[in-house]
Amino acid sequence: QVHLVESGGGSVQAGGSLRLSCVASGYTLSSSCMGWFRQAPGKEREGVAGMDTSGTTKYADSVKGRFTISSDNSKNTLYLQMNSLKPEDTAMYYCAADRCRIYGPFFPDTIGIMLAQRDFGNWGQGTQVTVSS
Repeated sequence: QVHLVESGGGSVQAGGSLRLSCVASGYTLSSSCMGWFRQAPGKEREGVAGMDTSGTTKYADSVKGRFTISSDNSKNTLYLQMNSLKPEDTAMYYCAADRCRIYGPFFPDTIGIMLAQRDFGNWGQGTQVTVSS
């Protein structure tokens, strides 16, 4: 059975940093597409960052240059380093993992599409990030 467990959330002031972790069990992250999502109250869950099996990464425009997704295969753990945090980054953050999809020859941006469509079958329970001004 697949379990994804996030940690590292908390409360910080604007401009601060946090590093989220997502430990996987029953599943090998290195053979998967992986992603971080967030959901603020009253809003839809949105893809923040993703990474495919080749190490290709994708970021939402709102976090480019501030957030970095990475993984440690030896620990079967996914990370999200968040710097220069803003109040609008406040949300519940979720990690997700699944086999990389094949959408067809005209859709090579697999991780981008998986993020946009939330096309992951395995999700963590979330960790709260609150950024105060």
